[in-house]
Amino acid sequence: MYLLANSKIVFSMVKSLLIFFKDEIGRGTFRANFRSLIKTKEIAEDMSWAELIEEKARKYGDRTFLIYEDKQFSFRQMDENANRVANYLLSLGAGKGKGVAIIMANCPQYLDVYIGSQKIGMYSIPINTSLRGDSLLYILNHSDAEFVVIDEEFLDIYNKIADKIEKRKTVIVNRTAPVSSSSLPKGMLPLSHASAKPAQNPNIKYDKDDICFILYTSGTTGLPKGVMYRYAKTTLKLLSLPANALYKKSDILYTSLPLFHGNALWLCVTQAMHRGCKVVLARKFSASKFWDEIRKYKVTEFNTIGAMIPILMKQPPRENDNINNVRFTLSAACPVDDWEKFEKRFGIKIYEAYGSVDGGGKSIMNLGNAPVGSIGKPAPNTVYRLVDNEGKDVPDGTPGQLIFESKGKKKSVEYFKNEKAGNDKLKDGWIYTGDLVRRDKNGYLYFVGRNAEFMRIKGENVSAYEVEHTIQKHPSVLEAAVYAVPSELAEDEIMACVSLVDGHTLKEADLVETLKEDLAKFAVPRFVKIVKEFPKTETQRIIKKELEKKGIIAGTYDAQRNQYVEAKAL
Repeated sequence: MYLLANSKIVFSMVKSLLIFFKDEIGRGTFRANFRSLIKTKEIAEDMSWAELIEEKARKYGDRTFLIYEDKQFSFRQMDENANRVANYLLSLGAGKGKGVAIIMANCPQYLDVYIGSQKIGMYSIPINTSLRGDSLLYILNHSDAEFVVIDEEFLDIYNKIADKIEKRKTVIVNRTAPVSSSSLPKGMLPLSHASAKPAQNPNIKYDKDDICFILYTSGTTGLPKGVMYRYAKTTLKLLSLPANALYKKSDILYTSLPLFHGNALWLCVTQAMHRGCKVVLARKFSASKFWDEIRKYKVTEFNTIGAMIPILMKQPPRENDNINNVRFTLSAACPVDDWEKFEKRFGIKIYEAYGSVDGGGKSIMNLGNAPVGSIGKPAPNTVYRLVDNEGKDVPDGTPGQLIFESKGKKKSVEYFKNEKAGNDKLKDGWIYTGDLVRRDKNGYLYFVGRNAEFMRIKGENVSAYEVEHTIQKHPSVLEAAVYAVPSELAEDEIMACVSLVDGHTLKEADLVETLKEDLAKFAVPRFVKIVKEFPKTETQRIIKKELEKKGIIAGTYDAQRNQYVEAKAL
């Protein structure tokens, strides 16, 4: 089976390379990039999203690119709308080297701002819309953005911190609700004014060394870091390789993930743009409506991350579960126990992918050419290692931090105004991913968890990721968050917060007994708390630092003492 899958993949990648080099000839950058790829495996002449949409608008014109709430936008319309936003920003004093923070939910205007800002050499800062208070304030101050484009629904959140913002911002509001007679707060401008601006390209060229965009890490466990991408190295051209290998022009891609997240922006919207196919953009993820939208728009591919597959699996079964047009889903961190069940129930194939916004452009994929649960093998000629805390290689079967060799003159990973973080990420020519991975005897890799989420319990290392996925096997459990809490002894204890499937009941003591059958004794949580819901980011990631702040609250079950905690902490 793997041999057949490998043959298909080799054919697809060869086809993709031919398309890539054909495009490069048309762009006039074939010679420079061919030489660079041979020498350093890097792109010497990259491009911006503004250039990409211009190229595709010339090629595809009125062909539909984006579908949002039954409204359709062609490649040409997307390019012209981005031009209007660019000209609007110019009229407000924006320009090369200036930053614009984007605080918006999924909508076509998001892409207009993101692409339009690049047409005049600005840099954008897509911001997680679930951020509040000091977390949001930190990014707005740290990023040095002079402009903010924000949905009207988030104005209350912004206004609460406005007096603490260090540099004055030009605030542009996207009025998502029907426009009422009420006016915007003094000094704020409507994004709708962009529609009156010219649709012609302002033709302002960027400087290659300028910043194109900054993606801040989620900050679920600490202060976020701004991963910086320059115009000289956006990685945009390389995204065409999987796009041309995986998709056809007739494909319809779907994403309900937020555009401030690399998955939606890069792996869905950008790859569809490269391939010339359609994107159906949902405003947000809804487990109950998910498959209805997939069928309505005749979607052929969608992406999932984190807990989405378990959440979809816990929805009530329907007779038409396997009636859809989907060929495959591109997943990240799919629980191995749900993998084949999901494929069988919904009649689709799961492809597993690994990568991160601060991974230096490195990625790994299992396109059916690796065992279930594996992220696959790195591409040929990719040099990597799995190392322990001392930088020594670990044997097969033992989790180690995944590191990639980094060559070339351009920095693989840069953090905005945080040189130390960049130095920690790149050491002695190796990119340290911070992810723990194990390798089997056949060379296939398996994601184990984030290095920062490993806990030291009774002298043993315990992966929060693996404990969470074991808990989620229980039919009554919807989601789980596992983290360390202080112990009476020198080391930590494990705490698990758990939410339940609607209509289900479960006693904490019964859950602990079940876990004893599947986990090592030291990995079974001592403390368990059933909660109604979790604090989450817009990418459905549970914000653990908010749970950790609360600690062991009243009503938490203590399995060691077989009783519920009355006090807030030990």
